[in-house]
Amino acid sequence: MEEGKMDENEWGYHGEGNKSLVVAHAQRCVVLRFLKFPPNKKKTSEEILQHLQNIVDFGKNVMKDFLGENYVHCGEVVQLPLEFVKQLCLKIQCERPESRCDKDLDTLSGYAMCLPNLTRLQTYHFAEHRPILCVEIKPKCGFIPFSNDVTHELKHKVCRYCMHQHLKVATGKWKKISKYCPLDLYSGNKQRMHFALKSLLQEAQNNLRIFKNGELIYGCGDARSPVADLKELAHHLKPFFFPSNGLASGPHCTRAVIRELVHVITRVLLSSADKGRAGALRLGLQGPRVCEASPFSRSLRHQGKDTPEHSGLPKGCLLYKTLQMQMLDQLDIEGLYPLYNRVESYLEEFPEERKTLQIDGPYDEVFYQKLLDLSTEDDGTVAFALRKVQQYRVAMTAKDCSIMIALSPYLQGTSSDQRPVIPSSRSRLAFSVSVLDLDLKPYESIPHQYKLDSKIVNYYSKTVHAKDDTVRSTRFKEHEDCTLVLHKV
Repeated sequence: MEEGKMDENEWGYHGEGNKSLVVAHAQRCVVLRFLKFPPNKKKTSEEILQHLQNIVDFGKNVMKDFLGENYVHCGEVVQLPLEFVKQLCLKIQCERPESRCDKDLDTLSGYAMCLPNLTRLQTYHFAEHRPILCVEIKPKCGFIPFSNDVTHELKHKVCRYCMHQHLKVATGKWKKISKYCPLDLYSGNKQRMHFALKSLLQEAQNNLRIFKNGELIYGCGDARSPVADLKELAHHLKPFFFPSNGLASGPHCTRAVIRELVHVITRVLLSSADKGRAGALRLGLQGPRVCEASPFSRSLRHQGKDTPEHSGLPKGCLLYKTLQMQMLDQLDIEGLYPLYNRVESYLEEFPEERKTLQIDGPYDEVFYQKLLDLSTEDDGTVAFALRKVQQYRVAMTAKDCSIMIALSPYLQGTSSDQRPVIPSSRSRLAFSVSVLDLDLKPYESIPHQYKLDSKIVNYYSKTVHAKDDTVRSTRFKEHEDCTLVLHKV
């Protein structure tokens, strides 16, 4: 980033989350990511630099080993002219969603992260005129807790995402409950995966967004503001899947195009685009493979059918590696919270040990190696408690990451295009897969997670589950005999 060449007019608002804001360059395939803070909680330039460097180090030393070289893009920390940052902040302010403006962009340090724009990223050289479609999926947690520390029996039957939906609708975050269940997507069974992806398309919330040439064309810009409907989305997608333009318009066309998109995404998610090792972890999936609250499973049960077989994920695919990382949460928050308190008690007595314990970094090879110790035998030490806390933080990061799938028409005979190719009905698409949102979850967020978990389960138990029990009790049980007795009159 050369000081004399920074022009705020070349950058546009791209999006933001709870802790950072991203702007994208108009021509080049790069973005800048700035940290955000509440107005009364500013940090020093040194603290911001260290925070950003920790994010980069965690990506390089931990995430690349777990997920694979091709999937993770770490970026680099850059220092920008303060005047450029101030002008950029003024330029984009009007585009920020009102609900996100409770925090301010860091304009004082001049530090930011420079990363590839994954809505446009292609792994190899490609023709500039080729359009690019990017599907961003936040799959969430793909397994049901198997820990013996779980005190709520419901948690062994219903996944966290499906339970949380009811609380989110009740508190007004979303208007309606999504039919999406992460266990369907992670099942590896194409029928279940198709249902999961169609459910995401019908109720995207903040779990699915679609970009065309870097511009958001479908999903939620923020909270409850959908960007487009399925008919409009199909219009955008048609050139990618049906270049001959031979498909008639109307509802049939919309359904055909959406179906094609779902098939292509499923094939990409099951592919092994990274030719490196299959991942450092070997955690066998325990517990139920089906969530009782999944509408897909429920509809089959009502029809008297069994849920399709859990096919399992290919070991090289990104969903498999992500699920392996999520399962580093071996104890569930209920089993982890006492261990967190053990570490906290130690730090209260020896606050100077915080740095030695690597709670705030550095996230280096030593930190990574400790994560690979999967033993669950508690020897009562702080070292054991800390290892489980760090594994939980990494698992929570994997539960909240986003998968970016970039697709573009494959040009026959283009020797420079070495990317993997996926066939669709009438065309071939070159693709690349990447992962976003890989910041290690904060140590300080564990008490919040503990309280939130209890709130989610209690709300679901008192409302949805109680209502289901009432409905079930008024009907005949599934296999209960019903005998009609006739009396003489």
